[in-house]
Amino acid sequence: MKPNDTIGAKHLPKAWATIAPLKAIDTRRSPTSRLRGSNQRPPWMKKLRTAVIGVGYLGKFHAEKYAGLPNSELIAVVDANLANGQAIAEKNGCEALTQYQDLYGRVDAVSIAAPTVYHYQIAKDCLEHGIHVLIEKPITVTVAEADELIALAKSKQLLIQVGHLERFNAALLALGDRLGTPKFIESHRLAPFNPRANDVNVVLDLMIHDIDIIQNMVGSPIKSIAASGTKVLTDSTDIANARIEFASGCVANVTASRVSLKTERKMRIFQEESCITIDFQNRSLKLYSKGDKEMFPGIPEIESEESIFENNDALKVEIIAFLDSIEQGKATQVSGEDGRRALATAQEISRLMQDA
Repeated sequence: MKPNDTIGAKHLPKAWATIAPLKAIDTRRSPTSRLRGSNQRPPWMKKLRTAVIGVGYLGKFHAEKYAGLPNSELIAVVDANLANGQAIAEKNGCEALTQYQDLYGRVDAVSIAAPTVYHYQIAKDCLEHGIHVLIEKPITVTVAEADELIALAKSKQLLIQVGHLERFNAALLALGDRLGTPKFIESHRLAPFNPRANDVNVVLDLMIHDIDIIQNMVGSPIKSIAASGTKVLTDSTDIANARIEFASGCVANVTASRVSLKTERKMRIFQEESCITIDFQNRSLKLYSKGDKEMFPGIPEIESEESIFENNDALKVEIIAFLDSIEQGKATQVSGEDGRRALATAQEISRLMQDA
């Protein structure tokens, strides 16, 4: 299910109404395949000591990735449920703890995959004890909490990376210089109901992925937002739509639902000379551009090409990037500031829906 106010045909350039057949599908390795190479590592290179705090649905996968990386030594997993923690620890050859404070002085970096309400306190305590943090999205409950963590990390010369996983999707990573100046962006993120993430509304659960990607693409301040949404199965908004207008003139129409009958994660980016479709679920990238021939008098033919990428294990690539940033002393690919920006926009959309 989704609102009916998504983009209509009247908004589309006429040239995109008819397209030429797609070129042959280009099945290729992910642009991050070089990161997935051998687990061999020179013995003189010290491994980063790592841990995962919260090993529920997402955290258990974080533990698996850290345990398998050549530059990571997974020291422990932390979970309030000792039996669950022990099961994950046994699988990954590490210790199980129930208190994250027991990690102090023992690890260099952690993933925080606990419920959102605990992100701020856990991250604050870890940063104060010299530990780099990868925080699952959303970064915190409030923007003020995010600001405090960002300032603390800077003062301690530590890194924050926020777990906006779609940034590491192979199709998005391959976008490269195909992206020019977006004029209109349309995104749909739809999923069947899952009781796992109902501590937040659908904007903070699903839409925030596209908010982050779109703001990063457009690179312009937001001028205005209009939003609507409704509860369906839970006590918070389960389906939402937002129209975001940027100072650059770009407009984004963003839809998210966690009560749909199908799964879809797509984004369409309309530019002056081209249209790009990203299918995050199937890791495909389609480019439609004006050709030299005409399909009607004065109307150029539309040429198209498609690339389909292997599953690049986005979570593994995300964690590799995090550890790489620590080892090389460089900025993380999804910074605390990025997470804060996406959170601020998501919260404004949520507020507008409540006021409607």
